[in-house]
Amino acid sequence: MRARLGRECLYVPSCRLGMYLALRHWVKPGGRVLMAPVNDDVIFFVVLAAGLKPVMAPVHHEDGSIDMAAIPDATWEGLSAVLTVNIYGNPDPVMELRSRCHLMGIPLIEDCAHAIGTTVGGRLVGTFGEASTYSLGKHLGARTGGILAIADPAQRRTLEAARDELLAPGNLLSELAYGIRPYAESAVRGLRLTSLAWAVVRLLGMEERGPDIRMPLRAARLVEALNHAPSLLPFNDWVKVDMHDYRMRPGKLRLGRTEGMLAELDTLLNAYREGTAKLLESRWAIRRPGPVQPLFQVPLLVEDREGTRNLLHRNRINTGYLYDPPLDVYAAAFTEHSRTPEAAEWFGRHAMPADPLKADRILKVLDRAGVAPAPPFSPRQVTRHPLSTGRKVRRPSSRTLTTEAFSTFPEPPAAPEPLSTPTDISGSPGYREQSTMQLRAADLVPEDHTVQIRTPAAPGPFPGEPRA
Repeated sequence: MRARLGRECLYVPSCRLGMYLALRHWVKPGGRVLMAPVNDDVIFFVVLAAGLKPVMAPVHHEDGSIDMAAIPDATWEGLSAVLTVNIYGNPDPVMELRSRCHLMGIPLIEDCAHAIGTTVGGRLVGTFGEASTYSLGKHLGARTGGILAIADPAQRRTLEAARDELLAPGNLLSELAYGIRPYAESAVRGLRLTSLAWAVVRLLGMEERGPDIRMPLRAARLVEALNHAPSLLPFNDWVKVDMHDYRMRPGKLRLGRTEGMLAELDTLLNAYREGTAKLLESRWAIRRPGPVQPLFQVPLLVEDREGTRNLLHRNRINTGYLYDPPLDVYAAAFTEHSRTPEAAEWFGRHAMPADPLKADRILKVLDRAGVAPAPPFSPRQVTRHPLSTGRKVRRPSSRTLTTEAFSTFPEPPAAPEPLSTPTDISGSPGYREQSTMQLRAADLVPEDHTVQIRTPAAPGPFPGEPRA
């Protein structure tokens, strides 16, 4: 990867851990970070764990990428960083974002989990910002971690020390499960027992969302975790979803398999590019100008997303990577809302991610069933998500979260569980209980049962977080 990117690269057990390291290193706690609302909720919780305030950007309805022209000047004011997503491999306007960040003197962090082969102007996505993260579990399917690429090689030693502070010891059982998983899945699917295969994967904690798209928010517990930000461990219950070994030190088996798969990356990217081209020629896709990218998933825009999803499942084609509702609906009280949310809600509702490696099978099923394309996008005709407040929320200078604000996302009643944090986290480096910030949701709910959230008065040293 170093030769491919022309940048210093650091191996990390997961892309999410690499993203946390980058945010903690380049962005001071308390800062506002611009990001797309059509995004994985795990990354959202990583941003919160880094002690940052997610600011939702407007997006293009065609592909969920950041709509640079629609970002109001008021949103740019006071930003501390920009985080690109490159959802499904479609690039955000990284050249324009890089220029704006340079003018403002703030870092650009690139999430390239879906975009390991995506280019902009002949240059690989992930080579524009101060740092970028890549997943080895998406295009490669290695399930062995990720890469943190950095523009300044002098920063590697500090980041490596921070990574090592957060690593959990390797586990022999986990290493064995990793070794046999591909063969077990192949055997079960060969017997056409796809449902059983996924049941086993969920049992092992490798896929925990089930039929739901977003994980339960558990908002009251999230407030308690925010009392300890910036720190990763209080957010462990959210960040570990679908990947309990996201901090685990890799063994020789994982590293060996990763090296072998990286050697085949170009061949894999060509296969993804060919499948992407087929899907983009269909009546359900909107093709962007320029060369075909090796997308990780192609967002097919269909009228009935859930019906299409069930249709594919009945034909033994598994689907995933759905990001609905947008983050500022899913976690309304914890974000600064987009001023123009209609495109994100429309895209989240109609986008059906399609695996380019299964392009022929998917197109055959959709054609045979006569699946209808999504209706033309019109902001005035978008039916707001039932969880949405339907109101644009300004950013007050002081905000207060209340327990009433958390009713925006339904979740089954359950007794509170203890947070996965050390007993005396307040004594750890990087955390000082000196100031009190109140997060205010006055535009959303009545201000009852106010919860005060402690935040650091100033960023502490990094590395130096408590071990699990």
